[in-house]
Amino acid sequence: MGTLSGIADTDRRVIVLALARMVGAAGNSFLIVVLPLYIASDLIDVSALLGTEVGVGAASVTVTEPLLIGVVLSLFGFLNSLSQPVTGRLSDRIGVRRPFVLTGILLLGTASGLYTVADVYWQLVVLRAIQGFGAALIIPATVALVNEYASADADRGGNFGVYNTFRLIGFGFGPVLAGAVVEAGPYDLSPVGLPVIDGFDAAFAAACGGAYLSFALVFLLVRDAAESSEASDDLSIRVRGEDRLLDPVFALGLATVAMGMCIALYATLQNQVNVRLDQAPVWFGLQFAAVTIANVLLQVPVGQASDRIGRRPFLLAGFVLLAPTTLLQGIVTDPILMTLVRLAQGVAVAFVFAPSLALAGDLAREGESGTTLSVLTMGFGFGVALGPLASGWLVGFGFVVPFAVGAGLAVVALAAVVTQVEETLGASDDAGAVAAD
Repeated sequence: MGTLSGIADTDRRVIVLALARMVGAAGNSFLIVVLPLYIASDLIDVSALLGTEVGVGAASVTVTEPLLIGVVLSLFGFLNSLSQPVTGRLSDRIGVRRPFVLTGILLLGTASGLYTVADVYWQLVVLRAIQGFGAALIIPATVALVNEYASADADRGGNFGVYNTFRLIGFGFGPVLAGAVVEAGPYDLSPVGLPVIDGFDAAFAAACGGAYLSFALVFLLVRDAAESSEASDDLSIRVRGEDRLLDPVFALGLATVAMGMCIALYATLQNQVNVRLDQAPVWFGLQFAAVTIANVLLQVPVGQASDRIGRRPFLLAGFVLLAPTTLLQGIVTDPILMTLVRLAQGVAVAFVFAPSLALAGDLAREGESGTTLSVLTMGFGFGVALGPLASGWLVGFGFVVPFAVGAGLAVVALAAVVTQVEETLGASDDAGAVAAD
């Protein structure tokens, strides 16, 4: 009930933007399931690539089908995260957000539709790269809008909680729907004058349609906030703090990289997890989704509570919980316990997500929301992209090793928050009171 009432009390513009991101995220997450199946099918010619050596000497790698799949999936994350500071800074310099969001959605949707005519591997790589850049246009601009829609610091956390909830619903249910769409194909559309299409083309068309629906929602119902009309000249990302080693937003960005990695370590270990826990594949799907489920349930109440209590208590609690819940994934041997541990890790992430964005929004100066918030969105995207690659390598040293390394990174992230990040809620009011005295 807390989540529903919190959504009902949220600024209508934030809800519309969140709905648009939910539809877009669902369409894009389709591809997480569909592309690996598409590459493994006979519809994409990868025969010339398989078995070839890439690199020199000891650093050479034999090209395999899993490697080709990993490159396509990781490419999106790396291009997306690494481009966000540039696109966020550009939106601040120009002083608008909406054109960036609309352009990014068009790139995502059009590339999804073009997968239907792609029949060689390099075409998938190009289209996925285009989608990564499209996402980089969307994410900093949308979080900047959510930040600028906040009428005061006291509702910023709630705004980000609602935005993240809808986005995660779309991202979480997209892969489930994608599997069903592919499995149910082919589709006979002759009654409406169209040819028969297979499950892959249907999934690509659905992803394209979702993106275009998202475009329509943003085009018709979303406008730039008044604040974004103020362009900023100082758009550098601050690394050093004024009175400490690191700028608080940069420190949070580094901590967010660790959080993203901790979440994503699990993604590439499905076979190892199922054998170790002696479980059916459906258990892995539930365990993987548990993090998203916890976030959907907690984003709004945590965000709103951070508007009342403060940002820092939730950040500290989240990173304190993140370390053991990451380590335990390498230790437990029971499917139910693993599900509960993943659920607890989701709680930890929910404690960090909205409060960290709200804290960065509190610190963002007028006209700098895109640049400032892109530090966090880039950090999370980079962590999520790096996590599967790291776990795929580290698991060769032992099943617990990836999770032990992740837990260690979570402890480092906690130390960064403890030493480099101070409370921001009410700080401007306190400063004003001191100035008045």
